[in-house]
Amino acid sequence: MIGIIDRYIAKLFLGFFLGGLIVFVTLFVTVDFMSNFVRSDAPFQSIVSYYLLSLPALIYQMMPVACLMGVVFTLGSLGKTNELTALFASGMSLARVSVPILALVMLISSVSFFLNDRVVPILNQKKNYIYFVEIRKQPGLYSTVKTDRIWYRSGNALYNIKTLQADTAKAMGLTMYQFDSTWRLAQMITAQSVSLQGASWDLANGTVTIFPTDTNVPLTQAFKQKRITVSEDAKDLQSSGQSTDSLSLKELARFIKKNKESGLDTLRYEVDYHSKFSFAMAAFVMSLIGIPFSVGKARSGSAAFGAGITIGLAFAYWAFYSSGLTLGRYGALPPLLAAWTPNVLMAGFAIFSLIRLRR
Repeated sequence: MIGIIDRYIAKLFLGFFLGGLIVFVTLFVTVDFMSNFVRSDAPFQSIVSYYLLSLPALIYQMMPVACLMGVVFTLGSLGKTNELTALFASGMSLARVSVPILALVMLISSVSFFLNDRVVPILNQKKNYIYFVEIRKQPGLYSTVKTDRIWYRSGNALYNIKTLQADTAKAMGLTMYQFDSTWRLAQMITAQSVSLQGASWDLANGTVTIFPTDTNVPLTQAFKQKRITVSEDAKDLQSSGQSTDSLSLKELARFIKKNKESGLDTLRYEVDYHSKFSFAMAAFVMSLIGIPFSVGKARSGSAAFGAGITIGLAFAYWAFYSSGLTLGRYGALPPLLAAWTPNVLMAGFAIFSLIRLRR
């Protein structure tokens, strides 16, 4: 009998969860398309490919609010039809009724976390290529980012950068190859550190090597400080800098270690690293929050009321969660606390509400 009830509740939750996920993803894609591409002359096939590649990441981002909607509508539906009252009368507690729902939420979160770490970064790199090269038609803004190096092309110049910190406009380990019109190497510039100031780059502790056409002997001269002027598209290298969305956890950990060894500030990346773990628990925390609110008003439950609860709780959670990450990125909180404090406090609030509900 208990197994039948669990399967019934689980089936009900999955229906509302999948329905909410489809609605939220569709709304986001529609609004994004109307805002960015409705008047664009980009090839239709490129736009379709862009959104198809964006879909897994978008689904992962919408997972918590879809789980919350599934909880609110499932318990609200059981309460409205008095099935919840019957379950309580049979000796099942609210915690026991919620077990199949929370178990499914944990399963969904675990699978989506694994896919987000292994699959989404690869798709994000392909999506960025389509966006910069095929849609915006500015291939210079697309940098091929690896965990150990950044390769970037601008005109007849190739830039090889060991580490790039876009928010502070600093780079370490620059090698610039300048070619002539026939793509013969004409000059090579290296620098230990670079300060990126728009089209003017200030280089420190490097060398300039010139490859003359009349001799096979290159000429090299060292410098302590040197300013170079880069082309218009190369100055936008910062805007296409390292994004944590295109890195797996393992790659991001190596990236942070490498930046620390280079003397760069890694605070933002450390917050992003810990937030990848904390976000995986967002669906569970939001589902936990939804239980006391949906049960407390179960008999007045309508579709509009359930949607209102979902939107209100989701907005409150995301405001709190985003504030925590912002405080972490500005150094007001350690990265670990910045990522996890919102989850811990919101989960504590949910448990407190459940205890009060029992009274």
